Amino acid sequence: MDLSLSELNDVLGHIKNIGKKKYDSLNFKNISIDSRTLLKDDLFIAIEGKNFDGHSFLSEVLKKGVESVVIKEGMQKFLPDDFPYWVVSDTLEAFQKLTLLKRKKLNIPVIAITGSVGKTTTKEMIGEVLKKLGKIKISNANFNNEIGVGLTILEADIEDKVLVLEMGMRGLGQIENLSRYSEPDIAVITNIGTAHIGLLGSKKNITFAKCEITKFLNPNGVVIIPGNDPFLEETLKKVWKGRLIKVELLNVENQKKRFNKDDKLRGFYNPSKKTILIEENTFEISLSGLHNASNFLFAYAVAKEHNISFASFNKFNFASLEGRNKILKSVKTTIYDESYNASPESVKACIENLLEKPRNHFFIFGSMQELGKESEKYHREIFNLINNSDIEKCLFICDKEKEIFYYNFLKDEEKFLVLNNIEDVPKEINKFTKKGDSILIKGSRFWELEKIIKLIN
Repeated sequence: MDLSLSELNDVLGHIKNIGKKKYDSLNFKNISIDSRTLLKDDLFIAIEGKNFDGHSFLSEVLKKGVESVVIKEGMQKFLPDDFPYWVVSDTLEAFQKLTLLKRKKLNIPVIAITGSVGKTTTKEMIGEVLKKLGKIKISNANFNNEIGVGLTILEADIEDKVLVLEMGMRGLGQIENLSRYSEPDIAVITNIGTAHIGLLGSKKNITFAKCEITKFLNPNGVVIIPGNDPFLEETLKKVWKGRLIKVELLNVENQKKRFNKDDKLRGFYNPSKKTILIEENTFEISLSGLHNASNFLFAYAVAKEHNISFASFNKFNFASLEGRNKILKSVKTTIYDESYNASPESVKACIENLLEKPRNHFFIFGSMQELGKESEKYHREIFNLINNSDIEKCLFICDKEKEIFYYNFLKDEEKFLVLNNIEDVPKEINKFTKKGDSILIKGSRFWELEKIIKLIN
């Protein structure tokens, strides 16, 4: 999908240092910010990041034979005298504006997903369910920030039928910015939890931040939210006047209960069979747990918006991403790898899922980060849940200087072993487990718990 010189001039201002002959022929296949993967027909934008500066690679970029670049003022000194370029005050902003240009040229539906937990799994489910429409482009891994979202849009092509974007945030205004440069047609808010409460200060602020996804949503679009969060619904009404779908997942025992007519889309989950009844259709999904069944309900709602029809019985085998919903068999135990990250809500959901598994249950728990002044409170909630469960042993990992916050609560609890270094975990957990036991591994990204999995037998 070519980007013409006139289109780029409309976004970036007039190109500098170009002659009449080249002006008539200049065209670009795509936008690139990476000198390693840059193609000759791409337009290179030199973005300044925390750990790199694209201007440092201009010499490599020129060797690739590109015909123009986007740089900030003062960096033209690194270019040949006769080389065409655009100069802007902020190359990241220029990058985002060009992703919006590409998004509009694609002219396909855009689905944006945010939430405190479950957004990556929900994104993957939506991508899989929508494959009935044809080729689908979804965010790679956790490409959910101002650069990752833009790269996903730029990687889409004319063969894609739908674009599915994940949107993360670490502060107010960030999701609004992602919405500005992607203009979604459908927004999904999976939940409002306490992840990043240390950064945003309150659950109220987190709710406002997630609702920013509607700021540049298509006025004829729709927002899909959980049906059991009144504050989210009230907050959303202040910023969104369009269509709203509320989804609600209930246990299968509620299937015959009479519900008043309302606007909720309900699913009924059977944990023993891992099936979900939605309207007249039954779905069997490969991922276990009530939280994953809830994630699937969002995917169903999105599919319904695209008029996808299902058989009376449907089976979906979703791929497990690293550190999420991953089941590993070791010599002795079954390991449930949820090591990617942790928040109070996601830890509770994973514990509930663990307790449904056979044999003895063990938990390797890396302390939750970014909870600020609420950290002790939320950790105590998890400790109480563990104490009131049949988990045999919890290996709790925390910083040495923060151990005092938890020590008085854990010192007399036989269920807990407190460690300060993940390197000590394999040796200790291997002392307690027997053949057939189940181990849950869950902790904040800070701990990099995936590094120890191969050492657990």
